[in-house]
Amino acid sequence: MTSIIKATIKDIPHIQRIARGTWPAAYSHLISQAQIEYMLELMYNTEELTRQIEGVYTFLLAVVDGEPIGFAGFSPYEDEDGKYKLHKLYVLPTTQKTGAGKELLQATEDTAKANNAHTLLLTVNKNNNATSFYNRMGFETTKSVTTDIGEGYVMDDYIMEKKLS
Repeated sequence: MTSIIKATIKDIPHIQRIARGTWPAAYSHLISQAQIEYMLELMYNTEELTRQIEGVYTFLLAVVDGEPIGFAGFSPYEDEDGKYKLHKLYVLPTTQKTGAGKELLQATEDTAKANNAHTLLLTVNKNNNATSFYNRMGFETTKSVTTDIGEGYVMDDYIMEKKLS
C-alpha cells in the first residue's frame, strides 16, 4: 500500500536519494553522465531544495512500508493564474509500474484543483519515455522549448498540459 505524504525539510535526504536513484536510469541514454551530475547538483542540492520547500513548492513523497520510493514537486505557475507546474516526478526504477507515479500525479492534481487551478503543466525531455506516461494520464504537448542551463548544457523539452476538471 502506497501512502502519499507532504514532505518537509527533514525529507530532503529522501528526495536526494530518490533523484540520484532515478536519474541515471531515466536520462543516461539521453544526456551525458556529466550533464546528469551537473543537473543533480544544480536542482537537488540541500540549499536549493530548502529554498523550494520553504517557498511556494509542495513536495509529496510516495511511501511504501515506511520507505520513500518516489516524489513529486510542484508549485503555482508564476506566469499565469489558474495554472500549476509539476517540476519533478520520480519513482525509483525498482518500484515503477506499481501505481506510485499515478498516485503522486493524482495527489498533485488534487492539490492544484483545491487551490483553484484549471491546468497542470510540466516540461519533459523530448525523448524521455515518461512522455507516454503523461499522454496516458491526459497531458497534451503544447510546445517545444530548448533551455540553456549553463556550463554548455541545454534541456530540450516538450511543454505538456492537462486541463483539470
